Amino acid sequence: MANPIRMLLIGAPGSEFRLAAELARSAGAEVAMADTPEDGLVELRQGGADLVMIDVDADITGFMASIRAERFTIAVLACGIDAPAERAVAAIRAGARDYVPLPPQRELIAAAIASVVERKAPAWIGGHPALARALSLAAGVAPSAAPVLITGEKGSGKEMMARAVHDASGRPQPMLVAECAGVAPDVLESELFGHEAGAFPGAVARRIGRLEKAGHGTVLLREVGMLSPALQAKLHDVLQKQQFRRLAGNDLIPFHGRLIATSSLNLDALVDSGTFRADLMVRLGLVRVEVPPLRSRGEDILALARYFAKRHAEVDGLPPRAFTDEALALLQRYAWPGNIRELDETVHRAILLGRGAAITPGDLVRADGTPLAELNTETNPLDINSLVGRTVEEVERELILQTLERCHGNRTSASNILGISVRTMRNKLRSFIEAGIAVSPAP
Repeated sequence: MANPIRMLLIGAPGSEFRLAAELARSAGAEVAMADTPEDGLVELRQGGADLVMIDVDADITGFMASIRAERFTIAVLACGIDAPAERAVAAIRAGARDYVPLPPQRELIAAAIASVVERKAPAWIGGHPALARALSLAAGVAPSAAPVLITGEKGSGKEMMARAVHDASGRPQPMLVAECAGVAPDVLESELFGHEAGAFPGAVARRIGRLEKAGHGTVLLREVGMLSPALQAKLHDVLQKQQFRRLAGNDLIPFHGRLIATSSLNLDALVDSGTFRADLMVRLGLVRVEVPPLRSRGEDILALARYFAKRHAEVDGLPPRAFTDEALALLQRYAWPGNIRELDETVHRAILLGRGAAITPGDLVRADGTPLAELNTETNPLDINSLVGRTVEEVERELILQTLERCHGNRTSASNILGISVRTMRNKLRSFIEAGIAVSPAP
């Protein structure tokens, strides 16, 4: 793993924890250990972590309260030996993402790390000209220190492209990731810039942010279009002056790293609407790499599907299965709104659930069991041909819901893109719910 994650194990030292540490290291993670939640907090303040495994008998409620107070956003797993079901449930209710039984299984540790790293996609497969142009541009800019903006639909491989830029840059430090969508602005500000003790209630010690921790490495901002106006201004200052301050800090800290930003939103539209700063767009978008959607890549779809089928069969210990000609034809007809991620998941389900010697169209289903063959495989949801015969009300509803989904539920951003007020958006969504149409998240 070129850019290992950091895993922190919290609990009394024992053979089970040592085995978990060994398995995590074999899966490519850097591992730190702490005996108590208090010691774990010290480790987090000093070196951070991407994933925490904590003994189910520890004070998980107090630990979760502490990391929230200090504005850490970390995946936390509870673990234990023969823990009663109610204790595991209590840990999850306290904020743990899941429960992992000990002694640990290699597959569970690897899966936990994979869920954080999110690097399940392969090295780039396929030779479509649009993809080749994107890769060539990424390779050309990689050795420089210039910021890079990577755009494309959800699931198209933007983070994989960012990692390709970082890996080709020769920077010795790992790429650190900051999630801009769905994270409260004050939490994200602490994640990026760090803070001094006493900066806010719960800040009991200095914290080093990702911009400082990156050193000469790379900081990736996922879904940069979701940044608050205040953070946009601070990020612009970082790019302009190459320095920043921790929250409540006086010292100017030089920024030696590189920023890469990704977005599935139309940032140009956000600039036009006044939601995204034009000067920040200029600095971030000095080099813009557009990752093409999977549906435009023709034969690449088949190459990727065969790769995923082979890999999942090997990982799950199942016999390899080829695709029938009918299944291959369906794969190419389908629009793949979820792009590479959706293709990967669809093929994985076919490997797990299919029973025949080959993968057939009936094996290709969505997570809810709906066969791809029953869906509209000829056109994209709002392609002009798919609009004919539909009412204006239906098209408006679909446009609103798709824009809201693309904005990760952020009604303000969706309203700006659509050119309507937040109040109008709220009223529209309420009318959808009253008509029995699912809206998530509900207003």
